[in-house]
Amino acid sequence: VIDCTLHPFIIRKEKKGIIVDLLNKIYYYVKSEEFYLSDGGMTDERKNLLCYRTQGFSLTEAVEQAILGGCTMIQLREKELSSLEFYNQAVAVKQVTDKYHIPLIINDRIDIAMAVQATGVHIGQHDLPAAAVRKVIGENMLLGVSASSIAEAIQAQQDGADYLGVGAMFPTGTKTDADSVSMEELQKIRAAVSLPIVVIGGINKGNAGRFKPMGIDGLAVVSAIIAQSDIKAAAAELKDLFCGKEKKNGF
Repeated sequence: VIDCTLHPFIIRKEKKGIIVDLLNKIYYYVKSEEFYLSDGGMTDERKNLLCYRTQGFSLTEAVEQAILGGCTMIQLREKELSSLEFYNQAVAVKQVTDKYHIPLIINDRIDIAMAVQATGVHIGQHDLPAAAVRKVIGENMLLGVSASSIAEAIQAQQDGADYLGVGAMFPTGTKTDADSVSMEELQKIRAAVSLPIVVIGGINKGNAGRFKPMGIDGLAVVSAIIAQSDIKAAAAELKDLFCGKEKKNGF
């Protein structure tokens, strides 16, 4: 799956020479098991799913098209591949992100993130505690934390998170186990923390414009971009809907 986040925030890490600026971004979140696997061991059913979900693109091709459409941050999420397969997939995706100087975030797997020298790692509420992860990855890597309540958001900020992923905002087939978050709860979370917030879950061009007025910094999307026949155009359109005229001012 690919999760693309559009956000007009800046995350700036100036620690030991590492600087990451994220301006008016699409956060492209990739669950590669649903899109692209090496032919070895992949069933015909999964190959058909790949063709349906990515309109015939390989994972790396889909990532590149999203970047060309305006995506400026990539997250790779993998739950089913072996560690070696995930590592190889991350290396391949990082070759694309490095080509365009785009930050790569690895979901959950701190070891993979460090092995491929990713920009950062994103963790959920059932992963290692954020404070423990920060100790492992140090101060140079970005740390994103999923949150669905005020308490979780505040704790993540205290534990050293650089940004929050809040949701699911709407029903989604990508993360069926995610807790739902109301617009009212989202507004309370926004008021409670100073960290950049990216919303996730069922985001599409029909609702993308609802979040920026609330002070939300980004959108994490999957099918709104990847399931479209023209990934590049879909990314550009969604970014335009979220960022509006501001995206034309050098962002």
